Amino acid sequence: MAESLSAAQLSTKWQEASNRGSAILRYLGEQVPLIYCLEVELQHAEEELKVEQRLLYPLEYFLFGEEPCVGLEKLQRYNSSSSAQQCGRVFKEGETVYSCRDCAIDPTCVLCIECFQKSVHKSHRYKMHASSGGGFCDCGDVEAWKTGPCCSQHDPGTEATMETDECVMDPGLQERAQMLFHLLLQYTTDMLIWEENNDLSEELKPKVKEDSYFCILYNDEHHSYDHVIYTLQRAIACDQNQAQVYTALIDKEGRRAVKRGTLRTCQQAKDNIRRNSEHIIQKPLRVEVLHTAVMAHQTFALRLGAWFQKIIGYSVGFRDVFCQMALEPASDNDKLSLISRLMLHDAKLYKGARKVVHELIFCSLLMDTEYKRQFAMKFTEHYKQLQEDFISDDHQRNISITALSVQIFTVPTLARQLIEEGTVIKVIIDTVMDMMREHLDNNHRFHFQGHNPDKFFRVQVIFHDLRYILISKPSIWTEALRVKFLEGFRVFLHFLGCMQGMEEVKRQFGQHVEVEPEWEAGFTLQMQLRHILAMFQDWCSSDERVLLLAFQECHRALMSCTNQPFRSEPKDSYMCKQILHARPYKVSQEPVSIHLPISRLLAGLYVLLCQTGAIQYLPDFVDPAQLNFTELAEQPLRCIVLAAQVCADMWRRNGLSLVSQVYYYQDVKCRDEMFDKDVIMLQIAASKMDPNHFLMLVLLRFELFDIFNGNCSSKDQEVLKQWNRLTEEMLYLLIIIVGERYVPGISNVTKEDVIMREVIHLLCIEPMAHSTLIKSLPENENHETGLETVIAKVANFKKPGVSGHGLYNVKKECLKEFNPFFYHYSRPQHSKAEEAQKERRSQESSEKGTAIGDQPNNKSAKQNSQTKQSNKTNQPNKTKQKN
Repeated sequence: MAESLSAAQLSTKWQEASNRGSAILRYLGEQVPLIYCLEVELQHAEEELKVEQRLLYPLEYFLFGEEPCVGLEKLQRYNSSSSAQQCGRVFKEGETVYSCRDCAIDPTCVLCIECFQKSVHKSHRYKMHASSGGGFCDCGDVEAWKTGPCCSQHDPGTEATMETDECVMDPGLQERAQMLFHLLLQYTTDMLIWEENNDLSEELKPKVKEDSYFCILYNDEHHSYDHVIYTLQRAIACDQNQAQVYTALIDKEGRRAVKRGTLRTCQQAKDNIRRNSEHIIQKPLRVEVLHTAVMAHQTFALRLGAWFQKIIGYSVGFRDVFCQMALEPASDNDKLSLISRLMLHDAKLYKGARKVVHELIFCSLLMDTEYKRQFAMKFTEHYKQLQEDFISDDHQRNISITALSVQIFTVPTLARQLIEEGTVIKVIIDTVMDMMREHLDNNHRFHFQGHNPDKFFRVQVIFHDLRYILISKPSIWTEALRVKFLEGFRVFLHFLGCMQGMEEVKRQFGQHVEVEPEWEAGFTLQMQLRHILAMFQDWCSSDERVLLLAFQECHRALMSCTNQPFRSEPKDSYMCKQILHARPYKVSQEPVSIHLPISRLLAGLYVLLCQTGAIQYLPDFVDPAQLNFTELAEQPLRCIVLAAQVCADMWRRNGLSLVSQVYYYQDVKCRDEMFDKDVIMLQIAASKMDPNHFLMLVLLRFELFDIFNGNCSSKDQEVLKQWNRLTEEMLYLLIIIVGERYVPGISNVTKEDVIMREVIHLLCIEPMAHSTLIKSLPENENHETGLETVIAKVANFKKPGVSGHGLYNVKKECLKEFNPFFYHYSRPQHSKAEEAQKERRSQESSEKGTAIGDQPNNKSAKQNSQTKQSNKTNQPNKTKQKN
């Protein structure tokens, strides 16, 4: 009997076999069903002992060619551990991870608690959070940290890791490792991607075939605990306690056998479960019927995953062999490599199998630079299919193979290679475009009315990958990188073209709108793109030629948009002996959209041209005659006029959806790539156009042209109120265009100056806590606001009392920077800041008067002084209060 042979005898027998692979598989076919899935379920410890003695120990004996402990000692005498200089610890869900705010290349670079405690980052600014599971510790990765990439335990300079990384392996051992790893990895892959109707190979079929099957119930995220418990009670006639145990195990492991018996009884149980779990709005639970031998082999395949991790940890040489076998193209050209097959089948795997596969990838392919590159290329090659499977899947992303993108796309050198060799930017955007093509209307613009929120949420996850790829801009550009980046940029512009002018609104007259239109999806998309737009601009700014070509492409894309800025022929408008040749358009009567990403991107690129000095070469790339700034300013001006008309209550019949859009348009979450860019475009146009013509254009779009020309009058109080409000908004816009120049490229200021000014104006409203300031400032792509670098320069901290929290107060010397027309103030903030400053000046005046008026006969003089000061203070603020 095979089981009575010792490990040494089995090893010899396998070595002498003409086909060693078949001999090993036949042994597994005999032994695996005798250990797993028996009639009487073994205790875990007893089962594990049998697996070690009968299966894993003989395999290790064959691998080393002798006693495993002896062979391992010889191997480690000449080789380093595969994980010597990298931690690679895989995080469990909820485990605490640490990121250094000073040294991490990006927020995705994290340390486990052990490495953090032994690293230099412990004394730096750091943040900690609970892992969602699936990631691993970046200790030892030199591309993840600016300084201190290794803790003391993984530092290659310490005694613990002084061994050489060179692999010295006996040729016989290497040959056996290649054969055994390929065989067992093939076996594991075949078992994990098993289809219900497949048959076992001849080697794996048990000698005595039993007519015994399992009914397997799989986990999903649609059905509730109670629903599954109820279904099991009805379908397999078990009591509530047993159903609860099954349900808990299914949720934890991903699947569980709930019935054992003949094929007929298991098939009947399957039909009952599906029938009882099906609902009008829910699919039935996933159930399969598997032969007990198949179930046994699948269980052992999972156990082999943990065994591979142990063996790989012994030596760099074993890790290299495993990676080679995983990535090796199949002998049959029609078949994929083993790792590709596992990736493409990931969405069909149950939870437990996914975790094993992902952890195996972590400890092998992602621990070596070259194999990580090869894996990344295959991941990019299959990217679209993987994302399509994830969209259809119901499991969370942290247990999806797509979550591995953060491990490869955030590596700077690897990201460059994927852009150059794998055109990854184009691949990612094409994938998003294919997923969202169903939302395109007849004008080839997105329209999200009636969209599926769950699917839309899953599509948004793809934008994270685009952020990962762009998170570190290159310091050196190659010609190949320029070509591939611009190719991706063109595809990105095509995507933005589907957003340009999407979901137009038209003012409702007479009756109130009956159904509030969908608007959240469009702004959710805008928020996802916010950092991506900034990153593209940042990349462009790092190379002069790329910046000029990007501006050329962006201008071309804007001019070719289907949403043209005009629908009628131009005509002349006259005012004060000036003639404006422009096409008629009224925001209050024509369709208008708040989504203009290409126009705003063009404004951002133009500012970068000015900032870098590349603007002098622009005529070589874009014909000056084609840069019609009147038309370029048209769409942003319409958007600002729309916001003004909403404030003037002209659109109140359009419901709350439009009010919400205007709010987010100017809110901190969106304004830097929406409202701010519209202002910049108008500033650019104002600097390039004839000033009189620009003013006439503004009056025309605010629909105040005839009023200022004296050709329009009305006695309707509501109309007069609207005109007054629009006039205030128009004057306020002119103040912004002329006065708001705190933008790098428009004025000689730094990013720190901009943050400082924002903080000053926030604290001029009222003293604020640190958390409140953070929420009121825009974040960059690394989720940093820059508050810590400027707060000490502009504010004093007042410690909290017995209750409450500490507050920052603006320093007196910074109050001269206060601008009552600050363009990031909301209407309530305008009023509050103005009142606060009035109160402050009044208090200061009172204190000065008290100091001067110590003598009794100076009382009336003090009162007169206060009255004069009050008049001086209040007089210029009549206009301010209107605004």
